[in-house]
Amino acid sequence: LLLWDIEQWPIAVAIALTHLAIDLMKLYTQKSKTKTTWFIADQGLHLLSILIIWIGFTKASIDWQSIVDDPTVLGLITLVLFLTQPTSIILSNLLRKWADSIPSQPDQSLQDAGKYIGILERLFVFTFIVTGNWEAVGFLLAAKSVFRFGDLKKSKERKLTEYILIGTLLSFGTAMIAGLIFLSIAK
Repeated sequence: LLLWDIEQWPIAVAIALTHLAIDLMKLYTQKSKTKTTWFIADQGLHLLSILIIWIGFTKASIDWQSIVDDPTVLGLITLVLFLTQPTSIILSNLLRKWADSIPSQPDQSLQDAGKYIGILERLFVFTFIVTGNWEAVGFLLAAKSVFRFGDLKKSKERKLTEYILIGTLLSFGTAMIAGLIFLSIAK
């Protein structure tokens, strides 16, 4: 559209119409409780429609078999998925004996925030290692320490401090090992 190439207008129209249809569907079907789910689905459908339109208009072909047969791609997908929910479950079970001894303060934390923080930090650490940015791992650990320092200083709860430290080290360690495994697969 920016180049005023008339041959490209069917692509723009197709994208605009599919986006309109997806947004209308979301607008009329989402409820206040399902806004997050619909937002994620909406974004996924937008990306999928762009991919389908691109393939349709350019006659591009994707060799899925070569992608599936590539151990690097399979390793990447497997390790990224492993670092999300499965690792959260493993770490939760490893830390359970200590978690039970820490007094619960439900009004002090967002529901499942620790789980999502852990997933994000593992994905960041993995990405930093895979891209060769080890110093960013140190920066992330320092940043997390700065944010946690105030909470831990106020709580004066040694058990909580130890629990967070063990959890952080296990989380970072798991992501580092996953990153090193990927690098060895990629060689």
